[in-house]
Amino acid sequence: METFVCLPSVDSTRTAVLICDLRNGEKVCSYNESIPLIPASIQKAVTTATLLDRGGKDWIYNTKVYLDGKIRDGSVLEGNILVDGSGDPTLNSSKLPLTSDFVADITAALRRKGIDSIAGEIIVDGSVFRGPSVPASWASGDLPHAYGTGVHGFNFRNNASGKSSVSDPSKVFINSLEKAFASAGIHLGHQSVESHEKKSLIVNHRSAPLEDIMRSCMMRSDNLYAEALLRTLPLAEGEDESSLDDALAMERDFWKGKGADMSGVVFADGSGLSRANRTTARFMTDVLALKSHDPYYASFFPLAGREGTLRNLLAGTPLEEYVAMKTGSMLGIQCYAGYKLDDDYIPTHSIVIIVNGMRGSRAEVRRGVERMLLSIFSQP
Repeated sequence: METFVCLPSVDSTRTAVLICDLRNGEKVCSYNESIPLIPASIQKAVTTATLLDRGGKDWIYNTKVYLDGKIRDGSVLEGNILVDGSGDPTLNSSKLPLTSDFVADITAALRRKGIDSIAGEIIVDGSVFRGPSVPASWASGDLPHAYGTGVHGFNFRNNASGKSSVSDPSKVFINSLEKAFASAGIHLGHQSVESHEKKSLIVNHRSAPLEDIMRSCMMRSDNLYAEALLRTLPLAEGEDESSLDDALAMERDFWKGKGADMSGVVFADGSGLSRANRTTARFMTDVLALKSHDPYYASFFPLAGREGTLRNLLAGTPLEEYVAMKTGSMLGIQCYAGYKLDDDYIPTHSIVIIVNGMRGSRAEVRRGVERMLLSIFSQP
């Protein structure tokens, strides 16, 4: 460890390391474990741990579509199509976990009912998530990019177009649905229609289970998924709607109630894109220790030398596949949080490495992490 913190690329005053044996709680090595630092994307490990506990691995998003109006002559809807957003970040996503095409599902449901004309509009309700779509603490330079896109009560196609963010995913969805209607011979009248009929459910789009969404989020370090997962906390607790502030307060209360050391810890978002986040190696270790007995949680972390953002780390070494960690990278920042595993992929040690103020080569820091872990865990 001493060799690592003395690397030219590492600012020893803004670096923390804490590795603990989960079997007895003993510290294998500790350095600056209580200094608050910027976590970058290892914040996602906190977000997923919290929601996995509160929502459960099988919790799903239900995005519902209704007919609002009377059907005349068997084929004309004298009303609107209402879409009730659920906050699901995976609707028509090109990323895993894949689910059915939401646009095609709606079109097919209308055809089965024999509807070929809709007098009104397509109306999307995204009120399940209140407040701004992006945290106020996000850097403005990140917002135009796909990785900095906002999260909405209704999300569609990753809220992105290529490498650019989309500010109004419901508009993209409506345009796509209108084109699908035209191809299917369904006319949309765009009239102002106020209906007093009872809504009729025609589609209930079910997401993949939370465990699959979380695994995808952690493997690919997806900011949109992480922000949606954070805001889902109140929904998983039975609330009808949520906001960033609601979710952050609930997350903090949860870990405080678990007895985690919250000294100096600041939650600003779910993804770690905000530089207002602060964590300590001690707090991250508490999170990892408290969730170390949950096999689903441990499976979210990429395996060293094999998966996701960790595919190149420790590749070809005795620790390949014996370490699973979430990475966090920003300008001047390189972080790791996760586990050392045994032959049965059961966590034996927690690993937290947080480097802020990096002043040289990121590759040198990564090589230093490899050498440190290989030295500590000489036998796989």
